[in-house]
Amino acid sequence: MGSINNSPHHFKNIGLLPICHIVTPVGNLGYGFHEEETNGALESCVSSNVPTAIILDSGSTDSGPSKLALGNMTCPRNAYVRDLTKLLRLVDKYKVPLIFSSAGGDGSDGHVREMVEVIEEIASASGNEHYQLKTIAIFAEIQKSLVKERLSAGVISGCGPVVPPLTEDDIEKSSRIVSQMGPEPFLDAMLANPDFNVIVGGRAYDPSPYIAYAAFKASASFENTSTEDKKRLFGGFAHMGKIMECGALCATPKSHGATATLYSNGTFDISPHSPNSRCTPQSVAAHTLYEKSRPDLLYGPGGHLDLTTAKYEQLEDGRTCRILGATFTFTRDTGLPYQTKLEGAQVIGYRTMFMGSIRDPILIGQLDPFLNDLVKPYVAGQHQDVGEWQLDFHRYGQHQVSTLPSQVGQPGEVLIIGEALAATQEIANGLAATARFGTAHGGYVNQKATSGNLAWGIGGKLEIELGPCAEFCIYHLMDLQPGEERLSLTPDSDGLYSQEPKTALTGEVEKDPEAIPSTLGDIALFLRSKNAGPYEITFDVMFENDKEYRLVKDSDMLNKQAVAKLLQRKEEEIVWIGFFDQARAFKVTIPRLRHGRVHPNGSYMENDIWAAQQYLPLMNMKLPERFLRYWMADKVGESSS
Repeated sequence: MGSINNSPHHFKNIGLLPICHIVTPVGNLGYGFHEEETNGALESCVSSNVPTAIILDSGSTDSGPSKLALGNMTCPRNAYVRDLTKLLRLVDKYKVPLIFSSAGGDGSDGHVREMVEVIEEIASASGNEHYQLKTIAIFAEIQKSLVKERLSAGVISGCGPVVPPLTEDDIEKSSRIVSQMGPEPFLDAMLANPDFNVIVGGRAYDPSPYIAYAAFKASASFENTSTEDKKRLFGGFAHMGKIMECGALCATPKSHGATATLYSNGTFDISPHSPNSRCTPQSVAAHTLYEKSRPDLLYGPGGHLDLTTAKYEQLEDGRTCRILGATFTFTRDTGLPYQTKLEGAQVIGYRTMFMGSIRDPILIGQLDPFLNDLVKPYVAGQHQDVGEWQLDFHRYGQHQVSTLPSQVGQPGEVLIIGEALAATQEIANGLAATARFGTAHGGYVNQKATSGNLAWGIGGKLEIELGPCAEFCIYHLMDLQPGEERLSLTPDSDGLYSQEPKTALTGEVEKDPEAIPSTLGDIALFLRSKNAGPYEITFDVMFENDKEYRLVKDSDMLNKQAVAKLLQRKEEEIVWIGFFDQARAFKVTIPRLRHGRVHPNGSYMENDIWAAQQYLPLMNMKLPERFLRYWMADKVGESSS
């Protein structure tokens, strides 16, 4: 079990004054966590007599728009009951506060209330009668009328260059709109209720509750923030929150929980709870690339975090990383208005799917024209009077070769998933049924098997109703007027507040040092792809040592032209591309496209909502001769020395 040396003697020797400890059991409430590891971390922290809190995130746009559009939660309600039962037990045992944000996944008002109800149920359960909980709820939904007013005033813009302009129709069709809160409402709530022990937050910038608690314990206000000391202090708070909101994802191998210790000059330490994991300078620096369009400047409510001067140091225990040097610049100090991110989604129709597989190599060889030029026109001919609709097909395994003894070298089995979208569920059902029939019985050139083209009936289903289909329609920045970013300190009838505008599998890869690399994947320590908001996909490539990193950087193999061609994008479409020396990493961010058009994640025909499987073109990128010359020369130099 991980522990941190928090003795007063240790702090005196290193000359740092601790502000607080923050324990994050897992990167998302509802995912489950190791209670024993969290218990051990809290015992160590509380025994140091330094203020301690349990803080974790509970939401994201990662899993798509259905939460905002349909009122779903990221996890089943019983998963939140399970996690909160364990967390409240720890709150009671160690007398530490619990703070979490973006309740239910989207941070909508309804989900904030749902989490408050769960907490009340747990507190009133048999055996918990002694719990003394002061729970504060902060809401983040915003009225459509205000958004329309600000749109008319011209103070709303897309969050990123690929996000389309907002329209009044987008506002009207959205089921609800949330405003991503900064740390100000959380800090205001803490100051107004210093004896709180639970805060349930609506939609928030993920680091916000971390920043707020650190500021609360440091007695750091949002006044006079233009000084270098304040910029470094809040830079440390924001950098810590950015890393900690994902738990110990910053560790190697990644694990569930982590603890941060913050100091009075903005320096902070991070250590994982798992005894098999450690936080290293590279693993922590690399995490600042995660899910972001660029690694050096990270924008959030009211300003931006600058990591260009951040430094990372391995401490003597080999498991703890010390971080310092980041700065946070508040937009108000540059003469610009405070901006908040708006999020909203709409229902665009109803979906039905069917699925089955095709093994016939004759059909697989002409699968695209069969589906596009035969099946789709057939469906259109049978449904001419049903209004607008869409039909498309996912194809899995289309270009793979079989290893079966009777079929070696021939095309392998292809899984087909047909997906229909229409104004009603009944129409979508009919479209999918017709498409299934057309796929199963359509004729094709040189056909020999006439009893049916499709192996179907998985789960005994002909078609599977998927219900309403959601799509992001609001992902925009809105200017706030001075003071609107703060908390309304007048509670509603329930005593609740609102913001003014209204066990993981891990492993490490061992590399053969003598093997001659042929692809980028051979020399990379890690490669990953991930959504950076609904409209962008970002790719990170990290290297184990400075030599390999410098070889790649100096060879110019990852130039804009080469990467654009590899990822099948135009050069001018690349949102950001470059190297990040602190993490020995390369990063590129591109728009998320479907059929050549920018399209947000999680809607119709989605097949990789996190974009987590899009890194293969980079992993399989052939190393150019100029790189291999660099690499061989380096190896020769090593052997001669």
